[in-house]
Amino acid sequence: MDPFTIACLCIVGMLLMIAIGLPVAVAMITASAVGMYLTAGSGFTLTTFRTLPFATASSYTFAAVPMFVAMGVIAGSSGIVADVYRSADMWLARVRGGLYMATTCASAAFGAVNGSTIVGAALFTRIALPEMIKLGYDKAASAGCIAAAGTFAAMIPPSITMVLYGVLTSESIGQILIAGIVPGILTALVYLVGIAIFVRIWPDWAPPTQRHFPLKTRIASLKSVWPIAFIALIVVGGIYSGLVSPSAAGAVGAVGAIVVIMVTGRMSRHTITSSMSEAATTTAVMFFIVIGGLAFSRLLLVTGFIGDTLGVIQDLGLPAWVLLMALVALYIVLGMLMDPISMMVMTVPVVHPIVTGLGYDAIWFAIIMVKLIELSCITPPVGLNLFVVAGAGRGKVTTRQVYTGAIPFVFLELITLGLLLAYPEITLWLPTVMMR
Repeated sequence: MDPFTIACLCIVGMLLMIAIGLPVAVAMITASAVGMYLTAGSGFTLTTFRTLPFATASSYTFAAVPMFVAMGVIAGSSGIVADVYRSADMWLARVRGGLYMATTCASAAFGAVNGSTIVGAALFTRIALPEMIKLGYDKAASAGCIAAAGTFAAMIPPSITMVLYGVLTSESIGQILIAGIVPGILTALVYLVGIAIFVRIWPDWAPPTQRHFPLKTRIASLKSVWPIAFIALIVVGGIYSGLVSPSAAGAVGAVGAIVVIMVTGRMSRHTITSSMSEAATTTAVMFFIVIGGLAFSRLLLVTGFIGDTLGVIQDLGLPAWVLLMALVALYIVLGMLMDPISMMVMTVPVVHPIVTGLGYDAIWFAIIMVKLIELSCITPPVGLNLFVVAGAGRGKVTTRQVYTGAIPFVFLELITLGLLLAYPEITLWLPTVMMR
């Protein structure tokens, strides 16, 4: 068989292994090993699997991943995020649906110090959901809002998703992180406007507001915002100024989070040990998937699959935008069936060179990809954040309610995605200005 056919059979075999319940990383590694053996022989295959895992795990670039996870977990477990949520609640208490909006604002703020969507979703399920239910908010809509707002961590830097994308494609991680700022803010604004509309279309979503906090109390609550602002400033500001590399920014942010909880008197041995343990566990799982994805991309390179596929697509003569829309539709469907990290690691090595080969800007498409991954976190039936909220909110909401409540927010994500597709300058303006 020719190498292209071998690659196609390996892809089909990998999908079949995933379909029967084999872990994604195992399926990718198995398919890659078989394909490399058939194409390049046993020597190349053994050398690849002897060197690739160590090279990946020891990569300086990947040092950002556990540090970003640790930063978010420390910030969440210390209580500083709950303070931001209470401050947002005070300022929005007089607005109908104010708790939805407070969750949106606080999640966006937490996204600036948290690179993981599941950390945000789990944290706000514990913080916001009981308060929403207590005040008579719709359970399904409350759970859906928390699950959807948790996805902000994928778009607002620092983002583990963006770091992994940069590693998989060799694009500038710094530019990708900076490019996510405006789309992240845009997403939050679309949510706020959407919520204001939803509570009027469906009055049962939120009761008429009767709460009021004095101006003095609301102003005093802003003091609780400084820890989040400080951590975000040293991370994003460090990258922008050039004092900190994107890979080192995670470590700087983690140290900043520790300094904050020390200054605020919230540091304890349990907070540090549990945060480090969770960061290590999450990192190990992610590295296993990434090693499988890099091995799979090595197979595609050896077989010439990417170049042949690009040649076939170009021979079709279809407009580039038609192919781009087809890819977007494909990712929306894949997002309903796969977890986001696995989906990205499996497909990006194939899709990225094809899209850039069609003439699209690599940084712009990185943000489109991140938005699609963000969307996949809340699309049933395999929306990762939906599972997290259903698990963390067990006894308060059912899985069915979480799924139902997320649907309106899926439409808000699609609106934002449409804006980013139609106006690339939304994404590219800030990195163009800041990275000159």
